[in-house]
Amino acid sequence: MKNKSVVSFSNISTAVLLAFFMLMFFSPEAKAVVIKGLMQIGFFQPDVDSGREITPALAEDISFTDSLGKTVSLSSLKGKVVFINFWATWCPPCRAEMPSINKLSRNLKDNKNIVFLMVDMDNDYKKAKKYMTRKKFSLPIFTPTSALPESLFSGSLPTTIIFNKRGTLVFKHEGAGDFSGKKVQEYLNKLSAE
Repeated sequence: MKNKSVVSFSNISTAVLLAFFMLMFFSPEAKAVVIKGLMQIGFFQPDVDSGREITPALAEDISFTDSLGKTVSLSSLKGKVVFINFWATWCPPCRAEMPSINKLSRNLKDNKNIVFLMVDMDNDYKKAKKYMTRKKFSLPIFTPTSALPESLFSGSLPTTIIFNKRGTLVFKHEGAGDFSGKKVQEYLNKLSAE
């Protein structure tokens, strides 16, 4: 009788695949790395369309608070383009898209007509700040201090919305998106010049 070796290519590849799927199931960071890799090859590109208005007017009573307790309402930001991203630290697609939003924010930092609000839906500033610091992101963290209408946020993380200078919702994207591309930057610059 022949002794079959327990170690074979088939067994090794099965073990590697099993380990990969276990890692993907239990590690948000691993999922984020895979999604980020897919972004780099062209997946998850947000479809910015400069001619589309989603809502006729801004919901003026919506407000957000930063870690210092300063409250900002959307109505106070009229006259500026407002980029809002709803996210959470435990959310792999949020983690995957965060570097692209940070890059976009850095590229537009000199345009004072564009405001970025990263809205932590866990309402945990300490945890969100720790994550941003660890990743070396320079994005402002806010939490909602008023109810959010479903037209802005239906519960899907991440969700990114953009308001034009008139306070009209002109862009909404649910799920991960690569916001680092030139097309998004040009879109925001165009909105800020209107």
